[in-house]
Amino acid sequence: MTTDRRPYHHGDLRRALLDAAATAIVENGASSISLRDIARRAGVSHAAPVHHFGDKTGLLTALATEGFELLAGDLHAASKQGGLVDLGVCYVRFAIEHRAHFEVMFRPDLYNTDDPGLASAGERAFTSLTEGIGDLGALSDSGASAVLAAWSLVHGFAALWNAGILPTELVTDPVDGARAIAEILTRTNDPAETTQSTADPSRP
Repeated sequence: MTTDRRPYHHGDLRRALLDAAATAIVENGASSISLRDIARRAGVSHAAPVHHFGDKTGLLTALATEGFELLAGDLHAASKQGGLVDLGVCYVRFAIEHRAHFEVMFRPDLYNTDDPGLASAGERAFTSLTEGIGDLGALSDSGASAVLAAWSLVHGFAALWNAGILPTELVTDPVDGARAIAEILTRTNDPAETTQSTADPSRP
């Protein structure tokens, strides 16, 4: 009798299940995954993911929570090391390197929005984002609008890239693309840049 189960190290089962879920989501989308398939990929019985997460919603809640925690850490580090452009690049890089997390994090229909751990992680990620956009907010009439504009810009770009629908004539490298659009937003909200551009129509 053959089996496709693979051994895992004791204590790593939860990690193995989350990794298997991430792989399945990248391959088939978050809506299509099943606990049975996740168990098969991790090489364990169907009861294992049920024991750890309860159901698919619980599994995706854990994955989304982990995603927000990772994003919060990345954004915090980026905001300390650089400015708005670095923050935008960090956001897009996260979306690409953690594609499964990124897909689930912004699909509240897939997870338990009342989960306290998820809510706390989401709040930390948002705080890291808004703190990093502080310089841009100071240049605009409305800090909230600046946050919304910057977030929408990089999030939309990341989603388009992950969907594979950006024309190659527009962008071939996501990090370069993220840097370019973040720089445009910075120039648009810089009074000095705006004044110089108005005074000299030939200035790009």
